[in-house]
Amino acid sequence: MYLNIIELAESLGVAEKVIQEWIRSEGLPCIRDGMRMSFDRAQVVAWAEGRGLAAKAGFLAAKAQVASHELSLADLLRVGGIWRAVPGGEIFPIMERTLSRLSDANPAVVRLLTQRLRTPQGMNWAPMGGGLAMPHLSTHVTLGRHAGGLAILLLREPAPLPEPPPDGVAVKELLFFIAPSPRAHLQLVGQLSAHLLHGRLKALLDAAAPDEAILAALAEPPPDPEPKGAGA
Repeated sequence: MYLNIIELAESLGVAEKVIQEWIRSEGLPCIRDGMRMSFDRAQVVAWAEGRGLAAKAGFLAAKAQVASHELSLADLLRVGGIWRAVPGGEIFPIMERTLSRLSDANPAVVRLLTQRLRTPQGMNWAPMGGGLAMPHLSTHVTLGRHAGGLAILLLREPAPLPEPPPDGVAVKELLFFIAPSPRAHLQLVGQLSAHLLHGRLKALLDAAAPDEAILAALAEPPPDPEPKGAGA
């Protein structure tokens, strides 16, 4: 099976110019026919797997995913850290610092993610309401068994989101996270949402609680929603 450059860019979640740069600098296998370029699927899969790249669409399927039970929010937070009184100009530098701290991640993948961080379509800010958002990269890749991070940013002024939050409350609390794999990304969203909606985390963030208290809350199992009729 052969892919054209548009299909390959969509599959890997990057711009066509990134594919062209990988051909020049990273040895991405390419078949040229005049001005046309095509890509042998088997060759591209082998190239991508060697660099930890996962497919964003269906052309290239990741064969292995990190087991969901291995995620530890407290460990991920130790990678990214808790940042207080963050000015607006420091939001992206802190995110870039979190990416630079990813262990077990292929350096080429980290460079790709850092490149996409500041692009217009590179981030999903995911406002949740109540002054909180869970920003994450729109490109999901397989980073490695233990590669992932979570940074909590308590802002000095509201975050400059591309669109206003749905409830109109200015966002001043950010949970920026990077998951080890696309599948782990979904579980990480679920765990964080459970802690925020049913646990102590949101109250601790609102109170600017000490680092130790926030870490302790995330070290606990994700809380279950209260059963219907509880407390009645």
